[in-house]
Amino acid sequence: MTNLSTMGSREHRTAWLFLLPALLLLLLVFGYPILRAFWLSLFAQNLGTQLQANFAGLDNYVRMAGDGRFWQSFWISSVFTTASVIFELVLGLGIALILNQRFFGRGTVRTVAIIPWALPTALIGLAWAWIFNDQFGVVNDILLRLGVIQTGINWLGEPTLAMVAVVFADVWKTTPFISILLLAGLQSISSDLYEAHAIDGARPWQSFYQITLPLLMPQILIAMLFRFAQAFGIFDLIAVMTGSGPGGATEVVSLYIYSTIMRYLDFGYGAALVVVTFLLLVTAVAIASWLLRKSRLMV
Repeated sequence: MTNLSTMGSREHRTAWLFLLPALLLLLLVFGYPILRAFWLSLFAQNLGTQLQANFAGLDNYVRMAGDGRFWQSFWISSVFTTASVIFELVLGLGIALILNQRFFGRGTVRTVAIIPWALPTALIGLAWAWIFNDQFGVVNDILLRLGVIQTGINWLGEPTLAMVAVVFADVWKTTPFISILLLAGLQSISSDLYEAHAIDGARPWQSFYQITLPLLMPQILIAMLFRFAQAFGIFDLIAVMTGSGPGGATEVVSLYIYSTIMRYLDFGYGAALVVVTFLLLVTAVAIASWLLRKSRLMV
């Protein structure tokens, strides 16, 4: 018994020894920037008005509480994230169910389906900006040819339509990522469960709700976790397509932080924005992790 415990503790120390380089790398890459941002957020440092940083305590956070532009960007980020994640989950699940079936050329279709996600986001944003162009865009051209509209729609010049356009572009690009994650979960579900359920008289939609969704819930939560963090922190797609316009209608938190730091040179307040955004993402990750553990226990 003593030898077994000794071997177990030795293996435990060896495991931690192998994990140590990765932990140090994570601490260096993620830990130091966040701590540095928090420290900088306690100072008033605006290179546009002053060169010397002055300790300000929590003044930047108090300023943030009354910053209407920040709360507007937070609301826009929430709307964009919610709409994108919902559509991506629904479409991604449908695509995953199709790709999980056996048909001729399935491997080729799976490969082609992942291409949008593999393309550079900035390039995709530029392409969709031209597609939604009010004078030369493909969308208006198709609608005009079908007789749906009589004149071109200024998709990127109207606040609501601009949000619809950027959500559509993001859904088109990142839905394949969701479908691949869910496809991996579907392939882990044994076909014997469906056969036994069919023998008991269950219909396909009943098998979907009673077998597929419960067993696929961990993968769904993981996909939601990844997409929430990515969508809430989106920058390049909106920066290329609309540049926060029209009139700030698509200015998400990341673009507001970029504008605060790079345009107005307000490093102290920009750091406070970074810290608060990071804490919000950590809270969302904690909630998603709790739901993931709960779903696994239920399964």
